[in-house]
This record gives sequence, structure tokens and C-alpha cells, in this order.
Amino acid sequence: MPPEDNNTKMPPVEPTHENGGAALAPSTGSPVVVDNFIGGKFVPAKEYMDVTAPTCGKVIGRVAVSSRDDVEEAVAAAAKAFPSWSKMTTKARASVMLRFHALVEAHAQELAELIVLENGKNVTEALADVAKGNETVEYACSLSHHLGGGSVSKVSSQVTCQDRRDPLGIVASIVPFNFPFMVPMWTVPISLVMGNVMILKPSEKVPLTMHRVASLFRQAGLPDGVFNMIQGTRTAVESIIDHPQVKAVTFVGSSPVAKLVAERCRSLNKRVTALGGAKNHLVALPDCDVQGAASDIMVSYAGCAGQRCMAASVLLLVGSNETNDLLVEKICENASQIHPGTGPGQLGPVIDKASYNKIISYIQDSEQSGTKVLLDGRSWANREAGGYWIGPTILLHTNPEDRALHDEIFGPVLSILKVSSWAEAIAIENANPFGNAACIYTSQGGHADWFTSRFRASMLGVNIGIPVPREPFSFGGLYGTQSKYGDMDITGDGAVEFFTNRIKITTKWPRPTVPECAAEASAATAHNMAYSDHANFSGRM
Repeated sequence: MPPEDNNTKMPPVEPTHENGGAALAPSTGSPVVVDNFIGGKFVPAKEYMDVTAPTCGKVIGRVAVSSRDDVEEAVAAAAKAFPSWSKMTTKARASVMLRFHALVEAHAQELAELIVLENGKNVTEALADVAKGNETVEYACSLSHHLGGGSVSKVSSQVTCQDRRDPLGIVASIVPFNFPFMVPMWTVPISLVMGNVMILKPSEKVPLTMHRVASLFRQAGLPDGVFNMIQGTRTAVESIIDHPQVKAVTFVGSSPVAKLVAERCRSLNKRVTALGGAKNHLVALPDCDVQGAASDIMVSYAGCAGQRCMAASVLLLVGSNETNDLLVEKICENASQIHPGTGPGQLGPVIDKASYNKIISYIQDSEQSGTKVLLDGRSWANREAGGYWIGPTILLHTNPEDRALHDEIFGPVLSILKVSSWAEAIAIENANPFGNAACIYTSQGGHADWFTSRFRASMLGVNIGIPVPREPFSFGGLYGTQSKYGDMDITGDGAVEFFTNRIKITTKWPRPTVPECAAEASAATAHNMAYSDHANFSGRM
């Protein structure tokens, strides 16, 4: 069995280094101390807790456990920075982000190594985490050109309407453990370029990567207080949400917590988008490309140890035929060739013991209820190095009521169920209380259209099992499901909308009275008489 989690709180100790560099001091190998980042400086807290490596269960760092006073200090630093930052042009703010983008590229390998260490992803996945996050930074750099000066329209005689986007002020993002760099980058760069100041609360399970990123922001020339980072747990989150100067909150995590965050923000009339969990369904038709689908499905459900809200969870096979049998055989064959580890193509551990125990319980319950275990990842648990290892697991269900077909497991587990018709497949997918993603595997466009017009999810794939939108498209689950609570989306144009207020200005100027303009005014009057402008209420009640 994996070792016990070690969440022992301890008094502050001197940081191994202050600039957020390597996770372990090269000379001593001692864990790094991860402080808060407030007003451009790393600031110690009164309490700390251990950070453990999921590959072995050993302590690799100590992270601050912030109090309400720490949050108050971060808010004060952000409030001090907001007036001058928000008065800069969008282009000037984007230029800072452009320098940050270059620094991320230069330090990509270092950041990836931190992700591997604290999250357990393989190195290829970790590099992709960095690259995908930096894509959003690129998008943020383009906003000064993409948005321009807002839209302007002549709506009536002598009357124009225009809109502009004003920053909200102090905003906050609360992010999960599964993508230590990418998910923070979904919100931070866009919110900053739009003129806001940010308080980020990373997951206490993976604070090392963003600890290093904070120093890169400083190196890029970001003014003190524009980006702040509060470490910690529930007290930190609640203090951030409750603070009256924090105008908007984004959250990514589990559905129960997303609901609580949204309700707390709503009670304060605070803008919020809280993204929760998922139970993503794939449907494979007999006309699918077996080789391509098998490869894609394996990556979708087992990649990143299944710890992503866009991962495949349920595969519905329509009909009983040789194609479906061959597809299952190829998925099992491909997944069985994956080895444990953090090298390219390998499968890393899950994040901690609680996750490990939860995933194992679903496998055991399924087996006891009569589900056939086609591929069993439980054998990975007995690795000498320790850690929280579960191999790719494939379950073939016969009972559609099995828990594993309905609950979010968040691990490398694929549940397969055979259905008799397209309608049955859609009925099962639509009954799912989540609404993040769904995918259809087929070689026929008409078939794909039929399913994509009926899936009950907001991010749909055709022969793509992880249909994550790319900027400028935004990311978010479907309203009215357990995948999304609150307003709008994050990243892309959804984040631009979320982090700004639209200000609409309607303007009327009197006609010039100089003789040169008299003829034009007379012609305009005649034109308006011929083509009556019923929307022109000038001079009328």
C-alpha cells in the first residue's frame, strides 16, 4: 500500500532560497519553503505544511498556510498597485506579458521538472502543461490588437454608441493540483493585460511551480503588487472570497467545492465562475477508425493518470459487432504496454493517498458487482519506491447502474458499456449530471453531426477524446450541470468578458452651424424625411 500522507503543520523555517528556484536545494537536498508572494516579495507565514512527491511520498517542500491577515496584506498590496497598472495602455501591459512569455520559454524545462516532482506527470505531459499555458500568455499578448478600441456604431442621426472594457480591480483565481502551470495561465495573463490585479491561490499540493513562476513575473518587470500569491487551504480561500475588495473569483476543482464557492460569491453579489468535475462519455460507432480511435481513447483516459476534467471516463459501444470487439482489444493492448514512471510515454502516479484509495475502491466495487476487469492497474501499488501508483484499468460493465459508470473517479480508469442503439447512447450521456465533454468516433460526417447536435456537454469532440478548445475559444462546462457554476467561461474570449466591465457610451454632438455645413445639414434633413428614422427620439418625449 502507498505510504501515509504527511500533512503535519510546523513552525516557520528559513527558506532554502528566496527566488523560487529549484525545488530542492542543490547543496543540501533539503525541501524548499514556499512562502506567499505579496507586493513583489516572498513573505513568510506563521504556519507551514508539508508538500509530498506523489512518486515516493517523501517531503519535498513546506508551503505556507495563510491566515486572514495574510490575505489582507495581499489585498492591500494589490489595491496599491491597481491605479497605476490600470491606467497603463493595454499595449504597455501586454509588453510585460511578452517578456514573461519569453522567460517561460527559456525556463520551460525547469518548470516541467518542478511539475514532474510535485504532480507526478511524465516529462512530456509536464512540458505540454507549460507549452499550453504559455499559449494563453501568447493570446493575452495579442489583446491590445485583438480588442482594439472597442466597437463604435452610428445608431441614429447625430448619435453614436461605443463600448469599452474596464478592468474590475482586484480579482482572484483558485486553481487545482492537476495542471500546476496551465490552469493558472488560463486566467492570470488575460486578467492582468485587461488591467486587473490578481491574487492567485495555488493548490497546496503543488505550490512549487507557481512559486518559481512568481519570480519570473518579477523578472519580466511586472510592477509590485500586480500579481500576488496566497498559499494555504480553506481559510485562505474563504478569506479571499469574503474580502469586499475582491471583485471576482474563478475556481477550478471538484463539483461540491465549486458549488460552495459559487454560492458564497453569489451571497456577496460577487462575479464568479466555478468549474467543477466531469464524467465524459465517448461513443464509438462501427464505422470508426479502429487504430486511430484506440490510440486516442487510451491517451484520453490514461494520460495524466486520468486526473483531468476532460479525460474520457465512459466508452459506449453501439451494437455488437466485430469492430467494437477489435476496438476494445486494441485499447487494452495499447494500455497494457504503458509502464510506470515519469519518462516520456510512461504513466505517473495519482496525486495522494486519498485519491489512490478512492480509485481503488471503485475498481474493487465494480469487480465485486460482476464487472469484468479487462486490464487491472492495481498491481502497480507494490512499487519499492512507494508513492501512489495505479496502472491503466479497463472495466467492461453489464449493469448500467454500476457506480463507476456514474461517479467522477479522477484516475486512469475507463468504463466500457455496450448499448443497442444511437438513441440509447444519447440517453445515457444526457442523463449524466455533468456537462463538460463528449466525443463521437466515426468516419461519417452525418453521423458526427447527429451526435454533436444531441450531446449534453459544452465541449464536444469528433474523433478527439480530449476536445479542449484553443484560444480565442473559451473553456467551461455546460450551464445547469455539475460541471459549471456561476458566470461565463475562463480563458480565451470568455476570460476577457469575465475580467472586464463593458461600459457603453452614447454620444450626440450638435450639428456644426458654420455656412460650409449648412448644405450638408439640409441634405441630411431631406434624407431623414424620405427614410424616417423611427429610432431617433431627439427632441421628443
